Amino acid sequence: MGHLVQIQAADGHSFDAYVAQPQGKPRGAVVVLQEIFGVNHHIRAVADGYALAGYYVVAPATFHRVKSGVELGYTPDDMNAGFALKTAVEALPAPGVMADIQAAVNEAAKQSGGKVGVVGYCWGGLLTWRAAALVQGVSAAVPYYGGGVTTEAEAARKPLCPVMAHFGDKDHWIPLDTVEAFRRAQSGVEVHVYAADHGFNCNERGSYDEAAANTALERTLAFFGRHLG
Repeated sequence: MGHLVQIQAADGHSFDAYVAQPQGKPRGAVVVLQEIFGVNHHIRAVADGYALAGYYVVAPATFHRVKSGVELGYTPDDMNAGFALKTAVEALPAPGVMADIQAAVNEAAKQSGGKVGVVGYCWGGLLTWRAAALVQGVSAAVPYYGGGVTTEAEAARKPLCPVMAHFGDKDHWIPLDTVEAFRRAQSGVEVHVYAADHGFNCNERGSYDEAAANTALERTLAFFGRHLG
């Protein structure tokens, strides 16, 4: 359904992005932010799904500043490789990858002619939370099990748009007590907790939970429908 394009950030850096277009006029746009496994088969399928729901979708390669063409699976070796790449991107001088996310949002707005929402998974969930506070032109943000979102430093951010956050109560990367602390600190954020593990949205991982994934997607689409329409 989709295809690769090149997008240029404000500092001149060009990066790959997967674009999926709806049939007919877009009802808005969605920027999909990858996990630590790159813009792989699963993330492209997620992007295609939002396009089928009527949105113009951009999934930027957020590893591109340190390595291009990353497409990993879910083995322990893949996880180690992805974590190393994430660590390298997080170590970039500010604004780092946020400049690429800003460019992706700008491109999505330009091509769709509508409002832009951001959704991200795992590390992409953390980037989505940051985008809600730092990126201009974001009308709604939905982080899924964003590792680091519930830390004290991240929970102190002030989002500039409506946010819905999804977490799993079996997620050993994001302890439930920190989710509850985040909920208290961010009373304006719509927080949902599922009887599920980290990565519950990905049907290519052992932690996939169909019921949680379906409910979270239903809520996310309704949320985008309210704020991007």
